[in-house]
Amino acid sequence: MDKFRMMFQFLQSNQESFMNGICGIMALASAQMYSVFEFSCPCMPEYNYSYGIGLLIIPPIWFFMLGFVLNNNVSVLAEEWNRPTGQRGKDPSVLRYMFCSITQRSLIAPAVWVSVTLMDGKSFLCAFSVNLDIERFGNYSLLAGMSETEKIRLLARIPCKDLFEHQEIRAAAVRYIKCISQACGWVFLLMMTFTAFLIRAIRPCFTQAAFLKTKYWSHYIDIERKMFDETCKEHAKSFAKVCIHQYFQGVSGEIRSFHRRRRGQDDSDDDDEAEDKKSDEEKLLGIRAQDDMNKVLWNWHTCKPPLALRKEEVDGENNGGLNAEANGVANGFAHGHAHGVEKKEWAVYYSKV
Repeated sequence: MDKFRMMFQFLQSNQESFMNGICGIMALASAQMYSVFEFSCPCMPEYNYSYGIGLLIIPPIWFFMLGFVLNNNVSVLAEEWNRPTGQRGKDPSVLRYMFCSITQRSLIAPAVWVSVTLMDGKSFLCAFSVNLDIERFGNYSLLAGMSETEKIRLLARIPCKDLFEHQEIRAAAVRYIKCISQACGWVFLLMMTFTAFLIRAIRPCFTQAAFLKTKYWSHYIDIERKMFDETCKEHAKSFAKVCIHQYFQGVSGEIRSFHRRRRGQDDSDDDDEAEDKKSDEEKLLGIRAQDDMNKVLWNWHTCKPPLALRKEEVDGENNGGLNAEANGVANGFAHGHAHGVEKKEWAVYYSKV
């Protein structure tokens, strides 16, 4: 269990490795599901082809969609695509890179399912047994005097061992169709491998700087979203804590005054409480009203700040004023519109010693 816990923590800390691990687990799950899956061909001319091809196509589509569902970058991509432009433009190359990255990872499990299905050959046998020319196996008397409908019904029963009487002909037909299915499986694997090789080989031929740029900003968008969620969570926690403390302070004023008489016994508790309250006040970042927080969230969605950081030159005398102005501009409430922002006073003492 310790090894699995360490592996999970490593994958969780590295988003790309985590998604690669999820894709690998899905690929193994697809192969395991096929081995456990009980294949039951209907052995009817009307349903054989639909069942065989459906088993070859529908599960890969499901695995492909599941890969998109399990990928956290899908919500990031959708949010970046649908957000208003505002002060920050949207780069189509970054969106294409994110979409291609999600698609490549989501295609791993479907490719494994199709490969395993073709290598096994049961679905291929069920789908194309009706199109088999059984006369090439040498038994001409089997189809003598049969109508075309009866021949199709007889060929449709080849995948079902209990329904087909001539086992020698069935064994030869099964070998023949499975051979074709496995050949298709190897061709599919060769095409997938060759395509992956071409993608990795051709990519350095293009401008590597453009690729690094799109990769960098795609990672930035993902990290920025996570950091914003964490900051909102910390602010909500501090906001709720301060709000609850103020509520209890207002309701239980008499009880608080009674406990203050025993200040000598509770000095350490009061100091810890003051430190916690100070840290919670700092986490509020000057946003102390519901309307202000709603405006900050709305501004973040409609017009995200431009990606151009400014370097602030802090002077000794104007340190407090510059920090207060910068925080007000960052929150969208400059020029005194923020609620409850306390001004700092500086006192300078000179000594003659």
